[in-house]
Amino acid sequence: MTRQPAIPFILITLLIDVMGFGLLLPVLPALVGEFTASRDAQTYWYGAMIVTFGLTQFVCAPILGALSDRFGRRPVLLGSIFGLGVMFLASALATSLTGLLLARIFGGMLAANFAVANAYVADLTQPEERARSFGLVGAAFGIGYVIGPMVGGLLGAIDIRLPFYVAAGLSVANFLYGLLVVPESLPRERRKAIEWKRATPVASLVGVARLKAVGVLVAVIAVANLAQFILHGTWVLYTNFRFGWGPRETGLSLFVVGLMAAVVQGGLLGVLLKKFGERRIVIAGLASGVLAYIAYGLTTVGWVMYAIIFANVLAFAVGPALHAIVSKAADPSEQGVAMGSLSSLNSLMAVAAPFIGTPLLAEVSHLPAGDWRIGAPFFMSALLAFIALVLAAWHFARQPLRVAPHIPQPGR
Repeated sequence: MTRQPAIPFILITLLIDVMGFGLLLPVLPALVGEFTASRDAQTYWYGAMIVTFGLTQFVCAPILGALSDRFGRRPVLLGSIFGLGVMFLASALATSLTGLLLARIFGGMLAANFAVANAYVADLTQPEERARSFGLVGAAFGIGYVIGPMVGGLLGAIDIRLPFYVAAGLSVANFLYGLLVVPESLPRERRKAIEWKRATPVASLVGVARLKAVGVLVAVIAVANLAQFILHGTWVLYTNFRFGWGPRETGLSLFVVGLMAAVVQGGLLGVLLKKFGERRIVIAGLASGVLAYIAYGLTTVGWVMYAIIFANVLAFAVGPALHAIVSKAADPSEQGVAMGSLSSLNSLMAVAAPFIGTPLLAEVSHLPAGDWRIGAPFFMSALLAFIALVLAAWHFARQPLRVAPHIPQPGR
């Protein structure tokens, strides 16, 4: 019997995939540290790992999105999952910074799961339901980050390379699940020939920026994500320098972040959307983020970081709301390109973030743990989040949002 495509299929795929990435978060800086002789060298090389992964994603994400519009979501997902498994295994076996860097480059080339997963969801949902559905994708992402970093921190305390082997095993399981269980979501009649000129990263970003008056929101997504990536790229090292946290403590903190993302995006988002709407959620969430970044940078007590995470609840709803607005402006036959473009944009911000965050942290890494200046990367994130807030408020004040026409969905 042929399975009908449904959102739970892709949520399970994404959950397993994110768990693999989450396993590495508490231990990758420490693995880089095995090949470096000082804190500042460790910080810069860790930034290089983030840059290379993000840069290859930036180049390849719109291409893979276009391929999924042409050949379907399923084969692209399977190829991506297989490639990530190879990256995890190669990272575990790396004996030098060069080997680790090459593994990150290869993994970045195929790491399009999030973009293709969003396109899969867009295939199956009506425009008015899309923000909540993207919230479920975010919840799966959050649950993966609940489980992954916690387990990765515990495994890393045993052996710094063990999480990489476990992540490779998860990729094998995920590949088999996709091969045997996950159906295709994009009917053949809605597939579209690849326009290679539009599949380049620059052309795809220009195209998504021109979608029915959402160009300013694309800038909002870019700046807000840049702020988040600066935080992500410096969190492990910052908490080590500031509080003396190791893999176990870092894994626990990332567990809490993932838990909050899962609760908000998987449970509270529908209620929030119904009560406030997408625009108000974006504004309130960005404002909350500004305050949270400042608080992260100022606190000198480790437990306060958890209080800030819990208080920053609305910030976890911003991403699904913004992605839904952009998705509704895109043609149904180009959801892969649109989501691939946003993924490419995210990757570009991931490339840019280490050039901002890690040098800032490296410059203050010699200061005493209680010095407020150690929070410099988070203060930069606060400034960027404030710029995103101003741009979003200006856009919503100027232009109404138009919704793409109703398209019958498969399996409904």
